[in-house]
Amino acid sequence: MKRRLYFLFPDTAQAGTAVRDLTNNGVPETRMHCVARADVDLAGLPAATGRQRRDIMHHLERRLWNGNLILFGIAGIALFLALVWGSVAGAFVAAAVVLASLAGGALFALRLPDTALDEFHAALQHGEVLLMVDVSRDCVEDVEELMRHRHPEAVAGGSSWTVDAFGV
Repeated sequence: MKRRLYFLFPDTAQAGTAVRDLTNNGVPETRMHCVARADVDLAGLPAATGRQRRDIMHHLERRLWNGNLILFGIAGIALFLALVWGSVAGAFVAAAVVLASLAGGALFALRLPDTALDEFHAALQHGEVLLMVDVSRDCVEDVEELMRHRHPEAVAGGSSWTVDAFGV
């Protein structure tokens, strides 16, 4: 699983300079994705795919979270019913599902960063360019430091998680 870092730039020229600096520092251009409003020309910049523009990962994340909440609720009800009916085996299975769902939810809520593309809507409407950079967890600090030192005009917009599948 990779981390997606978000950086806002006032214009395409500054975003292009950042893309070149990142490329020179070992980040492949295929790991960078730019988003801007429709009338901003992204020529020369790595454009985001349609799935990245629709923020599929955020929608998947919401579905996983809601599914986990539903599973937790059903397992909690099953645990209660198993205890009322005196089913020891049912109670153990339901308790195991409740604990697994609780652990998964805690991991999801506490360990995975969450930034959605919707958070940048206003900036994009003002003509700014959003650069998304996908790097491994151990490279996050290096990329953030490079952007801080070489591109003070860039506004760091947070991070989220992504996977190397389906162009997301």
